Amino acid sequence: MIVYEYPFNERIRTLLRLEDLYEKFKFFVRQEHPMQHHVALSTIFDMLEVAGRADLKSDLLQELERQKQSLLAYRSNPNVAPEALDAVLAEVEQVSGALAASQGKTGQNVRDNEWLMSIRGRTIIPGGACEFDLPSYYAWQKRPTEQRYADIMGWFGPLAPLFDALALVLRLLRDSGRPTKMIAAAGSYQQMLQGKIYHMLRLGLDESLGAIPEISANKYMLWVRFTTQGGDLKPKSLEEDVPFELTLCNF
Repeated sequence: MIVYEYPFNERIRTLLRLEDLYEKFKFFVRQEHPMQHHVALSTIFDMLEVAGRADLKSDLLQELERQKQSLLAYRSNPNVAPEALDAVLAEVEQVSGALAASQGKTGQNVRDNEWLMSIRGRTIIPGGACEFDLPSYYAWQKRPTEQRYADIMGWFGPLAPLFDALALVLRLLRDSGRPTKMIAAAGSYQQMLQGKIYHMLRLGLDESLGAIPEISANKYMLWVRFTTQGGDLKPKSLEEDVPFELTLCNF
């Protein structure tokens, strides 16, 4: 089953982009080759670019507080397991506290490092981080793997509370929806949303079908058109019925 996600607003779009960068970062930083650590460091620079919005931290803190109040309202619900509820509330408190305690603007420690900023300025240029452009960076890449890893994790460290917070917010958002089985007749599906506000759409699809969804949505309607790829990988309209699972998520 492949799950495709579609954000309904710019805030969720930003969180999903940062989540994608974080997954890439975690993969490459665990590797050993200098080129793989170069990708990990470049990904930190990409994170700063996406997270540059000054209000992202406050947005996440407000959302976590809103989630906390919503969860507290479930205490009187007999259908909710108190142990599970308390565990989620404790996680919200911990993540929110760590984010609130983080100092300064997101990634300020990286921006204040002139050496890192010189690397960032060169990586924007295709091939700009060559040894003759950045000999000190080339020398750093020749250091032992463990030392490079420790350096990169040290630079990323102040960003960690932000990524813990966005991971929790996205998890709560995904858990808010319930999947519904649908059929796209002749490869096309439409649904009126009647002005109800959603934050994200999740679409589950059997990988063996070879179908690829193209999604368009706003607060009034969502539309899904399925395509497939031929030998040249160019998308082609799929004219047969396509079963899929649809989940609409909101806080």
